[in-house]
Amino acid sequence: MHPASRHRAAEPTEAKGAATGKQWIRKADADQTRASFPELFFDLVFVFALVQLAKTLASDFGPTALVEAALLILAIWWIWIHSTWVTNLLDTEQDPVRLMLFLLMFGGILLAIALPDAFGDHGFAFAVIYCAIQIGRSFVMLYAYHRVDAASFLTFLRITLWLVLASAFWLVGSQMETTPRIAFWSTALLVEYLAPALRYYLPGLGKSAPETLDVSGKHMAERCALFVIICLGETILTTGRNAAEHMADDMTFAVFCSAFLSTGFMWWIYFHHGQEKAANKAEATSKPETLALNLFTYGHLPIVSGVILTAVGEDFSLSHAKDESTMQTALAILGGPALFLAGNIWIKLAAAHQFPISHIVGFAILALAGVLSALAANYHLQFLATATLFGVAIWEYLALRRASASTA
Repeated sequence: MHPASRHRAAEPTEAKGAATGKQWIRKADADQTRASFPELFFDLVFVFALVQLAKTLASDFGPTALVEAALLILAIWWIWIHSTWVTNLLDTEQDPVRLMLFLLMFGGILLAIALPDAFGDHGFAFAVIYCAIQIGRSFVMLYAYHRVDAASFLTFLRITLWLVLASAFWLVGSQMETTPRIAFWSTALLVEYLAPALRYYLPGLGKSAPETLDVSGKHMAERCALFVIICLGETILTTGRNAAEHMADDMTFAVFCSAFLSTGFMWWIYFHHGQEKAANKAEATSKPETLALNLFTYGHLPIVSGVILTAVGEDFSLSHAKDESTMQTALAILGGPALFLAGNIWIKLAAAHQFPISHIVGFAILALAGVLSALAANYHLQFLATATLFGVAIWEYLALRRASASTA
């Protein structure tokens, strides 16, 4: 059943829900598809969380720290994207929904404070806050959909039970030493990330029916675009702070200019074509829930991770510009843009069903440079990463202009 018709079918029950004060569900009008001020206010928390994560990675970029950072990125993204699904479905102009967002903000700040030492003394605090945010938000959705929409209520019941299962691994892992903690928390995230792909299957309850939730694809596209802007903005802030600390070095200004341009080119690559295509696809599809899952929930993860890793790489190229590159520094300086391009390839394939050849070539150049990274200094790799992103951006721009001219 199409979400709109399902939503209409539930109207008599919704009226009953309204009488008991549970009518928090988003209305089907144009204004409700736009990002609201409470949502933008909520996003500010993640600027702090991303700054904390970038600082933690830059201070220790060993193999173990890299695995830990990957888990933290997955955790931060999962909190944010789940919250975005919730605000997609709820009316953020309702006072109880706004209160929920403020509580999530408070929890997010505490989580960000605990983040740098999540694999140390603050592991239990991090796990408790993370689980409280995830499960608490799901309980709000159960309350919102109770006696309003039976199918959606059952979906969130399944989600809640999956999160409770994952929470057991989070909490037990928080009591372990570093290596078993990594194993337990990896299992917790695997459970959470597999759950939507399995449609939250549970014995006795089965799978959630497809297209159960009345998702606004336009809203999801805008929210993810805003989160990408947050990540790019965090990169600018980190780069500016690091440049100010190392301005005495004669290479700092050139590297800073290169890093700034890299961020600008990443903005161009994502927003000039891909984001618009994704938004149009999300708005026109007859399967908004499935598309939102593939295009936004999973599809934007490599883009966000790539931007964060790029910020760490720019930190290295500013603080150790003339040092010989290592595989670790190359992984950040070149791997960040490569991961960003990989995410954009995914998005543009899913949205437009076209292979972005420029992105594939750019990814190949960065991968080859990584193999040869031991022959160069960090600033050489930074300049190469910037030049590659510029090449991808200008190639795609010219290709799109030619395609537009040929169809005119």
